[in-house]
Amino acid sequence: MAKRLLVAYGLWALGGPLGLHHIYLGRDSHALLWMLTLGGFGAGWLWDFWHIPGWVATANGVRVAGDRGGTVPALSPLRLAGQVTVGTYFGLVAALGLPWVPVLLAQPLAVGLGVQLVSSVGDQTAEAPSVLAAAFLASLLFQGRVLAVLPVSLAASVAAQRHRRYKPQGTPLPRLPARLYHLGLACLAFAAPLACRGLCGAAGVLGTLLALPRAATELLLLPLRAGRLLAETLGLAGDPPPQPPTTGFGARSWSQRRQWAYEV
Repeated sequence: MAKRLLVAYGLWALGGPLGLHHIYLGRDSHALLWMLTLGGFGAGWLWDFWHIPGWVATANGVRVAGDRGGTVPALSPLRLAGQVTVGTYFGLVAALGLPWVPVLLAQPLAVGLGVQLVSSVGDQTAEAPSVLAAAFLASLLFQGRVLAVLPVSLAASVAAQRHRRYKPQGTPLPRLPARLYHLGLACLAFAAPLACRGLCGAAGVLGTLLALPRAATELLLLPLRAGRLLAETLGLAGDPPPQPPTTGFGARSWSQRRQWAYEV
């Protein structure tokens, strides 16, 4: 089915930060990147406005002369900057949402996947094993520190640029339900750790908020309790002591009970 330029612009305006126009044009990697970064942090969504006509022409099979001038794509500084930025972003998200996973595993894996995702946008891609290997080696070199996420992302991006290539032509796209299913699984895998961490934090905050009224009540009653304790200590308050019986068996038993009380 031929893609229409007006429809593409309409989807860009209505759901551009979620990549709806990229789903319409069959650019699933680009759509997933926009879903996870909210339109390339807003700037990428605005940048798409000038590229939509070319993407529509490509989706309709109209090739632009010189698109593939060689077997290796030309080096793109913009793609390199996107790889470093998204790789760093994915690494920080992994550190925030997966604190129970070893850093040497979670950080390079997240960074490598972010760099590979940017590498797969459009008609280009990179060798995923090389990208992940560079990320793991760099993370091992920096001992998995959180501040090392930037050099790890830089190393993975350099490896992705070194092993860049074009995607095979003529590969048919899966049907739309299958594509949406795969995109949903990817978004769920990205958002689930953050949602779990957020729920745990919200539960802690809720417990604190529920304990605040009781703490406030205890604080307000503290002066009254302190005054009552002081009055009891000085003998100004409390139940009066019982009067001892004066004669007979009751007197001896009362004296004995009082002696026991003194001993206690």
